[in-house]
Amino acid sequence: MLFRSGKAHLRSTDNSVLRVEDFIIEYPGRDGSAVQAVSGISIDIVEGETLAVVGESGCGKSTLAKGIMRLIETKSGSVNLLGTDIASLKGEALRTVRPKMQMIFQDSISSLDPHLKVNALVEQPLKVWNRGNEAERKAKVRDLLTSVGLDPEVVGDRKPTEFSGGQCQRISIARALTLEPKLLICDEPVSSLDVSIQAQILNILQDMKERYGLSLLFISHDLSVVRAISDRVVVMYLGKVCEVSPANELSERPLHHYTHALVSAVPIPDPTKVSGRAVLEGEPPSPTNPPSGCRFRTRCPAATDKCAAEEPQLTYAGNGHYVACHHPRA
Repeated sequence: MLFRSGKAHLRSTDNSVLRVEDFIIEYPGRDGSAVQAVSGISIDIVEGETLAVVGESGCGKSTLAKGIMRLIETKSGSVNLLGTDIASLKGEALRTVRPKMQMIFQDSISSLDPHLKVNALVEQPLKVWNRGNEAERKAKVRDLLTSVGLDPEVVGDRKPTEFSGGQCQRISIARALTLEPKLLICDEPVSSLDVSIQAQILNILQDMKERYGLSLLFISHDLSVVRAISDRVVVMYLGKVCEVSPANELSERPLHHYTHALVSAVPIPDPTKVSGRAVLEGEPPSPTNPPSGCRFRTRCPAATDKCAAEEPQLTYAGNGHYVACHHPRA
C-alpha cells in the first residue's frame, strides 16, 4: 500500500532547483516486510531558497536527504534536479550531475578523512573532476578556506583531528563548495555544536548562499535554528509531510497539532512569559506498523473516528501555508 502526502504545496515555476514527487524509501524489516522510512513525500526548492525539513528523530528527515543525494536506494518517485530526473540515473549519467548538489553532515569530524591535510581535503574534488591547473586549484582552496573564516596558512597543513567540531564543519562547507554546486543539502549541520558556534556556522551558510547563489535543503530538529535560516519549512511525522509553511508563519501560526507541540517546546528567553507548552502523550508509533488514516492520531488531542478512517491531504490555509489535518488548530 502506498501512502501519499499530497502535492498541493508544489509550485509551478521556471526557477526550480529541486522538485521531489511521490518519494518512497523502504528498508527491509526483521520479519521480511518493508518499512517505509519516507512515504510518498513531495517537496520543491526554487533558486536562492532555503527549505528546512523538521521533525522528531526517526521521522525520516536524514533518510530523505540521503535519498535525494542518491546515497541510498529508493523505491519510487522522482527527483528533478535543475530539469533532470536523477532518481533513475546510474553510472556515468549519475556521476555527471553530482557536482550540482553537495552535502554537509552532522558529524563533521567523521565526514573528513583523518589522514589528509586540510588543503588536500578541500582540493580533492577539484582533482577528481579535473578542475583547473595546480596553481588555480590551490588559489581556490585558499579563497574557500578564507571565506569560511579559516586562515589557510594556519590550517592548511594540519589534519582534521587537530580541530574542533565547529572548525571541522567550516572545512566541510569549504569542501562542499569547491565544485560550485547549485544545491547544498545540510543534514543537522549544527546540532552537535555549542550555541555560539551554531550561530557562526549559520552565518557562514547564509553568506555562502548569497555569495555562490546557492539553494539549501536544511535538515534539523531545532525550530529555533530553522527560524533563523529558512524561508519555508516542511514538517515531517513518521515519514510523511504534515505541514508546509513560510518560516515566520509557522512560528506564529502552527496549524497541525504536532507542529504546535514542536513550536511550543522551543524555549522562550523571558522568565516573565508562560510558554504554554503542549505536551504530547505516548511515543511515536512504529514505522513497521503505522496507524491507519492520520499517523499522528494516536498522540493527537483532537483525534476523531474520521482521523482513523481517512488520511488527511495537504490543504491550503492561506499565506503559503498548507496543513494535512482533519481538525487543524484555529
